[in-house]
Amino acid sequence: MHLRSLSLTSALAIATALPTSAEPVFNRIATFATPQNMAEGEDRARETSAEIISASEDGMTLVYSDSPLGVIGLVDITDPAAPKGLGNISMGGEPTTAVFVGGLIYAGVNTSENFTAPSGKLVTVDTATTSITAECDIGGQPDSVARAPDGSFLAIAVENERDEDVNDGAIPQMPAGYVVKLPVTGGVVDCAGQVRIDLTGLATIGADDPEPEYLDVNAAGEIVVTLQENNHIVVIGADGAVASHFNAGDVAVDGIDTRRDGHLSFTDAKAAVPREPDGISWIDGDHFAMTNEGDWNGGTRTWSIFRKDGTLVWDSGNSLERAIVAIGHYPEHRSQSKGAELESVEFAVFGSVPMAFVASERASIVAVYDLTDPAAPVLKQLLPSGVSPEGMVAIPERGLLATANEVDLRGDGLAPAHVMIYALGDGPAAYPMLTSEGTNPLIGWGALSGLAADPAEPGKLYAVSDSVYGAMPRIYTIDATPVPARITGALDITRGGDRAQKLDIEGIAPDGNGGFWLASEGRSDRLIPHAIYQVDDKGEITQEIALPEELLAHEIRFGFEGITVAGDWLWMAVQREWKDDPKGMVKLLAYNTVDMTWGAVHYPLDAPSDGAWMGLSEITLRGDWVYIAERDNQIADKAEVKKLYRVAAEQMKPAALGGPLPVVTKELVRDLLPDLMVLNGYAVDKVEGFAIDAAGTGWVVTDNDGVDDSSGETLFWSVGPVE
Repeated sequence: MHLRSLSLTSALAIATALPTSAEPVFNRIATFATPQNMAEGEDRARETSAEIISASEDGMTLVYSDSPLGVIGLVDITDPAAPKGLGNISMGGEPTTAVFVGGLIYAGVNTSENFTAPSGKLVTVDTATTSITAECDIGGQPDSVARAPDGSFLAIAVENERDEDVNDGAIPQMPAGYVVKLPVTGGVVDCAGQVRIDLTGLATIGADDPEPEYLDVNAAGEIVVTLQENNHIVVIGADGAVASHFNAGDVAVDGIDTRRDGHLSFTDAKAAVPREPDGISWIDGDHFAMTNEGDWNGGTRTWSIFRKDGTLVWDSGNSLERAIVAIGHYPEHRSQSKGAELESVEFAVFGSVPMAFVASERASIVAVYDLTDPAAPVLKQLLPSGVSPEGMVAIPERGLLATANEVDLRGDGLAPAHVMIYALGDGPAAYPMLTSEGTNPLIGWGALSGLAADPAEPGKLYAVSDSVYGAMPRIYTIDATPVPARITGALDITRGGDRAQKLDIEGIAPDGNGGFWLASEGRSDRLIPHAIYQVDDKGEITQEIALPEELLAHEIRFGFEGITVAGDWLWMAVQREWKDDPKGMVKLLAYNTVDMTWGAVHYPLDAPSDGAWMGLSEITLRGDWVYIAERDNQIADKAEVKKLYRVAAEQMKPAALGGPLPVVTKELVRDLLPDLMVLNGYAVDKVEGFAIDAAGTGWVVTDNDGVDDSSGETLFWSVGPVE
């Protein structure tokens, strides 16, 4: 069956292929880009963000803080699968957190001129008119704002944060921070009745300079607050007095990667360092959970549960970070510091199940835990989020979770900031689509840049990763038959017995002798050559084929993307036009392994939209057809071309280099954009791998760029039988 005649959409095909789940799971149902909240006529190219997020009491409206724009943004989620922007409201400063009480929104706003003269206010907004009705001076720079569950008061962490450029960021740096408690009566904040709760003299680190970071209020009216830089926790009683406080302690972790070296290896250990907790949330009247992000002197890659008397109940150790590794979201570029960097935690009871949601800022993942037993949390899911989830809000009465993902990368041609919405319902879980869970030793992976099929075994595939992991060129074995698909092995590419260096592998094909042909895209600006390599079944490079001078004279940065075998010929797709190509034409480059001669044909690219470029990312021979993945370099709402084409194999007759090249005719097989939207996120830009297995089933994989400046999501799916 030809792909174009498939009657099912990709979303339906993928969903029906997944196993049923015995219990409800969360899946993402919608994504809202923050630029959509700007009014018509505004410059939507301006940087925007979604940082801390809250929900109205009826669960129908979200509010998030957007410090770059100096606004709070409102989103209508009456239909959570189709969120609608309700616009932005200017705060007259930098909003940090906003919460609802009844029909009003209360936002902490930083108005500080500098670190030594901090100032701030609490702004009241009437949601019916979206107008500011009151402002209350709180005397310093606010960070977190929390409401009492009964709405009777607000608590504000006035951090008065330090200057990281002074004294290497160490504290004390005055003035000291404190907590503000503000009564709310009849929907009106009593500014005159505010109480500023002194926290000095409590911490063992920087006692004179407490810097409260995040706080939460329980049903008894008790406030728990993290002093992140002080590595301290304070519990404030309902009477406004400090009830207990304790040092958050140190944690040593092993089985992690502590070196930024382009190599995913999880055998290192980190000596005990302070937790330096950031986000915190009550989980009952006696316990709270906190994420140990770290700051200037710590960060343990863990999250913890404590009793309010300071007793440690549970710590995650390396377990969550290693789970993140298994789904390809590990940020190797952060290995030398804080790894996955857990940022915030949210708690709610869904049905009868108490749940904790833990956000990893650097891995762009939200972990879902069952907290039925606070001494033994059970990891249930890892949810894909946008780039850098900062805040979360659970809406259990509607079975919803929302995340605020703060990073806007449009200045780099990438994705804007987003709010993402998840719903609890019957399974299956849609993510991850690919995992190395259960491998021993644990296989780290990411940035998958090429895909090939085992010629004999259906469902068995091979993938390679690109130069993101420059010190770790590898061939991964994938079993595509289970859901999610499984990475079952990793073969290091070596040269003379040592790990090969300066490779940018973008294509792979079995060589028919148990080894592989590999295509290296090359980066002349990084001294990585454009080349073809042959490796044996042990991963040792046995042959290196350099490009001839008549090609190299016209090279640009963008080289090979994919390789396939046709008898004695190797065919490579060149990603973009080189200097000797007509505009809109790229080479399909051929090398004869017997005669050691070169040739090429020209492939006509689709026309890119303004400001974009078009290129190739994969080539695969199957029977009478050569399949080619073509894409633009656009992402999210700008993505237009993510397509699978085919060319008749009989047209692949290479002409000699240096003269006119024949132009092949392409035929559209499948538009891959609908496939890229199956997770209800935003369209990623890099469809990098396509292969057809021994049973004739087509498989596609995307490149997550090794998580750096990316959501980290890898989509791996079947497009069904290929003719």
